[in-house]
Amino acid sequence: MAKEKLVKAITSMDEDFAKWYTDVVIKAELIDYASVKGCMIIRPYGWAIWENIQRIMDGMFKETGHENVSMPMFIPESLLQKEKDHVEGFAPEVAWVTHGGAEKLEERLCVRPTSETLFCDHYKNIIHSWRDLPKLYNQWCSVVRWEKTTRPFLRSREFHWQEGHTIHATAEEAQAETIQMLNVYAEFAEKYLAMPVIKGVKTEKERFAGAVDTYTIEAMMHDGKALQSGTSHFFGDGFAKAFGIQFTDKDNKQATPFQTSWGVSTRLIGAIIMTHGDDNGLVLPPAVAPIQLVVIPIASHKEGVTEKATEVYEKLKKVCRAKIDNSDNSPGWKFAEYEMKGVPLRLELGPRDIENNQCVLVRRDNGEKVVVSLDELETKVPEMLEAVRDGLYNKALANRSEKTYVATTMEEMIQIADNKPGFIKAMWCEDRACEEALKEKAGVSSRCMPFEQEKLTDKCICCGRPAKKMVYWGKAY
Repeated sequence: MAKEKLVKAITSMDEDFAKWYTDVVIKAELIDYASVKGCMIIRPYGWAIWENIQRIMDGMFKETGHENVSMPMFIPESLLQKEKDHVEGFAPEVAWVTHGGAEKLEERLCVRPTSETLFCDHYKNIIHSWRDLPKLYNQWCSVVRWEKTTRPFLRSREFHWQEGHTIHATAEEAQAETIQMLNVYAEFAEKYLAMPVIKGVKTEKERFAGAVDTYTIEAMMHDGKALQSGTSHFFGDGFAKAFGIQFTDKDNKQATPFQTSWGVSTRLIGAIIMTHGDDNGLVLPPAVAPIQLVVIPIASHKEGVTEKATEVYEKLKKVCRAKIDNSDNSPGWKFAEYEMKGVPLRLELGPRDIENNQCVLVRRDNGEKVVVSLDELETKVPEMLEAVRDGLYNKALANRSEKTYVATTMEEMIQIADNKPGFIKAMWCEDRACEEALKEKAGVSSRCMPFEQEKLTDKCICCGRPAKKMVYWGKAY
């Protein structure tokens, strides 16, 4: 009964994936639309997911020696103009402040789209000697990019993220940092979000504005589209030179330092929805689920049921994020509600269960029901939460494997791109003209040149000249 009701409430993902996504974010109470077009109100349940992401990731950053800082929201126009490629890359998306109260400002202020220029301005004041290096900084904040087409979590005009900014004495140290942080992102995605990712480097065309190299983790969504889920950039010394940052090295000579930046955003919540969700709503990985287990008393009007359910809840909240629903809604309504919210485990407890000193645990990822002794709950629940994580990861990995193809000719590429959503592996000569031709003819963009290279053929799929790299191509959010 509950499942029937929910299917009617949410558009089927096979019928209209975009509508399904919108239905889920609204009905699971993750967001509400704001009065500013393209902005979103993240509601308590959605924000709780972000807080869990933040908490885990912040711990990982601190384990690798990073410190949190806070930079201003505004960037003077003259400061933004200092790094030419950077400003050109962001110019179309910048929001400007022109007035303070009734007075026109002498210089326009940009509402930060990202904070490289602010960090550089700060580094110039605090870095003088090799002893001042490295600086390993991160900030949690929101940024503004005036996107034309928006979608909750995936692309909004204001979004929340973390941006790491580090500065080092040598290029080798900075490059090592860039790769280290990409690996942190990949570990987080796979271990905590149960989301398999491909690690690789972006082509020059897809690089971050002002970077020497951009590294990425690319995930595949349920519908076969790619989602760039985290990036890490090696800047070389370009920003440092543009901002006049210098230090005295160990040989007492003036030297220019090398920088990195790296970031992930609330887009990860969109990734969770589109990787794991189903026609009944959200399916949350246990590590970031605001509620990991919900206790549902069955026939709570009968003597002792509510008391026993409360006792079980009190015991379980010591081993997981548990909730008990003692409301007067029917069990069927509650089942539907917590399925919609993606709660990993549901615990059902009725009079007969109490007689037998047991309960029923139901997994959200596959609907499996397990009868468990009440005496074993504190060990069984963490085990089952881990099993849910593994189940989600394996299901997502199977989806990616099933939707990953190989193309060796342009005809094959076009045929696959038109008819089979997913990743397409193909060889490339590294010529930008070929990359643009693939976009034009097959409608695909380069997702990344994976670290794990394969030699599929000797020739570029587009021009037939000698191939230099195997690339993952696809359609993306």
